[in-house]
Amino acid sequence: MQRSASDLSAEAISRRVRELGPWFHNLDLRGIRTAPDHFLGDYPAVKWRRFADALPQDLRGRTVLDIGCNAGFYAIEMKRRGADRVVGVDHDRDYLEQARFAAEVCGVEIEFRELSTYDVAALDERFDVVLFLGVLYHLRHPLLALDLIHEHVARDLLVLQTMQRGSAAVEPLEADYPITEVEIFERPGFPRLHFVERRYSGDPTNWWLPNRACSEALLRDAGFEIVDHPEEEVFVCRRRPVPGGSQAVYPRAREEP
Repeated sequence: MQRSASDLSAEAISRRVRELGPWFHNLDLRGIRTAPDHFLGDYPAVKWRRFADALPQDLRGRTVLDIGCNAGFYAIEMKRRGADRVVGVDHDRDYLEQARFAAEVCGVEIEFRELSTYDVAALDERFDVVLFLGVLYHLRHPLLALDLIHEHVARDLLVLQTMQRGSAAVEPLEADYPITEVEIFERPGFPRLHFVERRYSGDPTNWWLPNRACSEALLRDAGFEIVDHPEEEVFVCRRRPVPGGSQAVYPRAREEP
């Protein structure tokens, strides 16, 4: 009989961690670290500790969707808080294989699906909490992604984390400006989305780096009200109706029968 991952010895866990590597999430799998030499330190735990208190400690009775779940760190944390159901999606099969192994070692039941951010409508379900952490700046179409999350999967809370560059100032803006107004665009606190044509930090998928004002503007425009900003890169939001209806233009994907 094949042993489950929850029964594996430390040696067996360590061996499987090496087989599934390299890892971006530095998980603690019963004393075995998956990425002990991570360039960001104990990541993402070090990030999580800075905004963990902004999310409900008790998630019993709630459902959670983790978009871009990677190796499952945040999905596992949500299950540990008692969420009734947790679904993690990622487009990378290697990350999903890591996540399934990690969840089994940790003894938590999480559903993992291979799915693009742009195809979340295929889930055909809304979730009480949607995590969208460390994904936005990897997307060629960031506002579209937020529109699709609002339209198809967010019921209440959205937690966004994104790398940001530029000013942390937020410029108060008028509802409209004449075409002769040009100075406003030079102000540090005007919403600005920096485009990376080639690479940033050696990663060709770092496409767009917003300043703080832009992060907030993108969220508002997609229909999310920011209710907390517990960490410089993290925004906790509530879904609100979009005046005039959906702005998502990407067609809903059909799953194969």
